[in-house]
Amino acid sequence: MRGKWREVHLGDVAEIVMGQSPPGSTYNESGDGLPFFQGVKDFGYRNPTPRVFCSRPSRVAQLGDILFSVRAPIGRVNIADRECTIGRGLSIIQPRDKAGSRYIEFALRYLEPTWQAIEGGGSVFGNATRQDVELLSLTWPDEVSDRRIIAEVLGSLDDKIELNRRMNATLESMAKAVFKAWFVENEEAKGWEAGQFSDIAQNIRRGINPTDVPPEMPYIGLEHMPRRNIALSEWGRTGDVTSNKFKFKKGEILFGKLRPYFHKVGIAPIDGVCSTDLLVVTPKQPEYFGLVLGHISSVDFVNFVDAASEGTKMPRTNWETMARYPFALPDKKFAAEYTAIVRPMVEKIQHNIEESRTLAALRDALLPRLMSGEVRVGR
Repeated sequence: MRGKWREVHLGDVAEIVMGQSPPGSTYNESGDGLPFFQGVKDFGYRNPTPRVFCSRPSRVAQLGDILFSVRAPIGRVNIADRECTIGRGLSIIQPRDKAGSRYIEFALRYLEPTWQAIEGGGSVFGNATRQDVELLSLTWPDEVSDRRIIAEVLGSLDDKIELNRRMNATLESMAKAVFKAWFVENEEAKGWEAGQFSDIAQNIRRGINPTDVPPEMPYIGLEHMPRRNIALSEWGRTGDVTSNKFKFKKGEILFGKLRPYFHKVGIAPIDGVCSTDLLVVTPKQPEYFGLVLGHISSVDFVNFVDAASEGTKMPRTNWETMARYPFALPDKKFAAEYTAIVRPMVEKIQHNIEESRTLAALRDALLPRLMSGEVRVGR
């Protein structure tokens, strides 16, 4: 890269459209209208996940527009992968030159820690105005080719991470389809033995005291659990632990105990410790692995657990309830045949997660060095 670099305001290179929340009566979960994204709770790795739709949208983003959070946590970025509408927690950033969209995306990601520091100091009180966003200062190579090559280097890493995510979604869909065909719609199941979840699975309780938890041990809490899939790809570190935890092993299944998290089921990709708001579940016999995973992630299982949950403000379940879930129990040979199909899929999912985390670490290391001009990539 040989061109000059300068500082520009985001408003100089992009149009900013602030979100506006439509009337609550226009929201629905039936798919009527456009996907409605209120804030970062709808954000995914790069694209938001539709949860709610709006039949009378007020602010509409187009495919490829940058979605930028303007309420705490400020500065988070996602890309609209379809036409959608946004609420007051987001803004739409539309680059004046579409060819520079990917560069601006990474420039904004580079600035995310800056927003966190500003929020921590109380300067913006949890909200960013349109003027705040327009006056954001970006490092801007004058040469289009320089901006393009930076975007290509970082984008190639992001694209591989996204490909792995999509591959994992496909693998999980395949496993669920086979489970449904074999264990839900199979007419031969009528001759199987009546069983319950405790016949094939057990709850492992390896309690550990705070003083015995190494500060660098991987930690999984409710906030790390995946939504509507089993690919558990995020975790943190225990740090200064003040309460008891459960230990888990790679390949065991974690299940959220609280009602808003009943849909959160993940396969542990590493050894570590987890919150006591999670249950650690594992098959009693290796051949039951696929059967356990298939049942615990099914809608019927979640509904069964939900109906028996206890508590008012934050209903929760327990292993005793889960253990009573009834189903037709096949013989071990049939269960082993399904496990032989699904286990390689799970192992591939975990491999993709490990690869994606390595790529993300490389991207995150390159991002500030490329955006600051410390590292320059040749054409």
